[in-house]
Amino acid sequence: MGLSRKMKSEAILPLLFLLQLLVAPPSLMAAGPANVFREYIGAEFNNVKFSDVPIHSNVEEFHFLLSFAIDFDASSRSFTNGAFDVFWDSDNLNPSAVASIKKFLALKQDHSNVRVGVSLGGDTVDNGGSVFFKPSSIHSWVSNAEHSLTKIIKTYNLDGIDIDYEHFKSDPDTFAECIGQLIKRLKKKGIISFASIAPFDDDEVQSHYLALWKRYGHLIDYVNFQFYAYDKGTTIGQFIQHFKDQMSNYEGGRILASLVSDDSGGLVPKNGFFKACRRLKKEKLLNGIFIWSADDSQAKGFDYEKTAQSLLAKPN
Repeated sequence: MGLSRKMKSEAILPLLFLLQLLVAPPSLMAAGPANVFREYIGAEFNNVKFSDVPIHSNVEEFHFLLSFAIDFDASSRSFTNGAFDVFWDSDNLNPSAVASIKKFLALKQDHSNVRVGVSLGGDTVDNGGSVFFKPSSIHSWVSNAEHSLTKIIKTYNLDGIDIDYEHFKSDPDTFAECIGQLIKRLKKKGIISFASIAPFDDDEVQSHYLALWKRYGHLIDYVNFQFYAYDKGTTIGQFIQHFKDQMSNYEGGRILASLVSDDSGGLVPKNGFFKACRRLKKEKLLNGIFIWSADDSQAKGFDYEKTAQSLLAKPN
């Protein structure tokens, strides 16, 4: 006597569920820290230091993102096919500063969760010219990027990378393979522990990042979606809808809410940014918040950082 068709189906379902868990990409398997706060720092050379930025003791993870490393040669004013160099305020944000902030906070049990990463690309370089993603070939770009970034990451004792290319001289498939293979290599070798992307709502930008997400989304830990790239008049309702739209685009990803601290775009705090975040939190959709950037926040006494982290902090 065998099992009935219904009994067979009921017996198979748990096995299928287990197999789905085993093969599911990491970004879909684990929600990770539910209250990550991230801060871009160093792009505008305003002499901001790590120690200037307030860090709430009950925020599960805090990430500084050095901005930027760019595959560009300032002397020849040419792009260097994946050979990255430092283009952030390295006078104030140097290897000893990274070591100091990590050592200081590691001595405090409640601040042992601070990580420092590096953002790649950005919008402009030096005299305001656009930063282009411009590989000669997939193989050569990935090889150069792995070598140069490994050197920077080890020199600065960094923990991860963020992808923030916004202009392209390549097709989406090439971008997807270059960035995806780079992340895969760096993670496999233990060079980085996290990777994130920073797209925004632009047809060309989205086509490149969605191609990357489709192939390598399982290797990407956070989506730093630039919601502040929407119009400054964005309402709470519109922000919530934009957020849910990007949840659909980057399905299974940890989408972070975001604001720009100079109030130049998107839903600004005085119009309800933090109210929107509380609504997302109530719906269990808020994975964290990031701010662009510490350089601008300094003039406001880091008020937005304090409010964001208070909202994200776990109760005592």
